[in-house]
Amino acid sequence: MSTPLSQKYLNVRLSDVSTAGSAYVVAPATGYIKKIYSVISGAIATANDAITTEINGVAVTGGALTITQSGSAAGDVDSATPTAANFVKAGDVIEVITDGASTNTVSANFTFVIEETTFF
Repeated sequence: MSTPLSQKYLNVRLSDVSTAGSAYVVAPATGYIKKIYSVISGAIATANDAITTEINGVAVTGGALTITQSGSAAGDVDSATPTAANFVKAGDVIEVITDGASTNTVSANFTFVIEETTFF
């Protein structure tokens, strides 16, 4: 049985969502990823960017989001609500992956909302 303790917020930055690649961050607490947010620093062009997330190499169910190129601009926010495979332990590696389908060099910041839990 688990009891929620608090929420932790974890941030990671992709320096360029328009180039296929990953960014990694270590979970600071044990709990469930409840929400994932992205915000871009400029307009992307040509195509949408598909973003996926993984914990220790395993895909987070419902942890994918799309950064849409049409009408994109600095400050655009997208989000995902994970539904399964979203449990992290302190020290686990969380990966954000972009397919790099768009053009323009644009960074993106990602925020993970982790509902910290304890087991008894």
